[in-house]
Amino acid sequence: MAEWTLITGASKGLGAEFAQLAARHGRKMILTARSADLLEAQADTLRANGAEVVVIPADLSDLAEADRLWAEATKDRQVDFLINNAGLGSHGPFADPDSWDRELSSINVNMRTLTRLMKLAIPPMQTQQRGRILNVASTIGFLPGPNMAVYAATKAYVLHLSEAVAHELRGTPVTVTAFCPGATQTNFFDDGDMHGTRLLTMTPIADAAKVAAAGWQAAIGGRAVAVPGAMNAVFANLPRLFPRAITTRVSGLFLGK
Repeated sequence: MAEWTLITGASKGLGAEFAQLAARHGRKMILTARSADLLEAQADTLRANGAEVVVIPADLSDLAEADRLWAEATKDRQVDFLINNAGLGSHGPFADPDSWDRELSSINVNMRTLTRLMKLAIPPMQTQQRGRILNVASTIGFLPGPNMAVYAATKAYVLHLSEAVAHELRGTPVTVTAFCPGATQTNFFDDGDMHGTRLLTMTPIADAAKVAAAGWQAAIGGRAVAVPGAMNAVFANLPRLFPRAITTRVSGLFLGK
């Protein structure tokens, strides 16, 4: 059976960039996202350049979809590279009663489905003696995130889970990488209603293609945690340098409008 890369959230943003990288490295790939039309358009572009692509639309806020996705993705295929890129977030006060549906979807996609796909992927990777898992976390995973409290908490979960499982797998041919980019030029800010935050007005926004390339190299190299960019590294290390009350205040400043 051929070896494949499975990319979630692959229709646009970092997911689309990861798909381009997979194609350039001669990888066969399975792309998934909610939008079938956007996925097919992305797949057609990749196929036109000689890539072998399978499209499996799925709404990963539904946990049952993770099992369906994995079953379909691995039918007569071996997935030896899983890129858990799909993610949802929202901006605003935690007390807003209208934010629950979006926050619940964020919890399901960012935590539950990511965990389930890891659970499904690692045993066969161990059997075939090779595998890479790239979990897209965030720099905010190192900090509390006022005004994005649930999103920041989910990314802290991704960071800690990835580090723990990477430690469990040390010395084996299967690795897990927590990739923690900062603000990146994707559709995330539109979807999460983040325009006008100080994060976007006071800090540089990274190019998605460069960020994806850094994540790809970190995963291939088997790094447990990767934080691209000097400014992001500063933010990631704030909890080591200052009391938590100060780091929370700084984080809240940048995430405020």
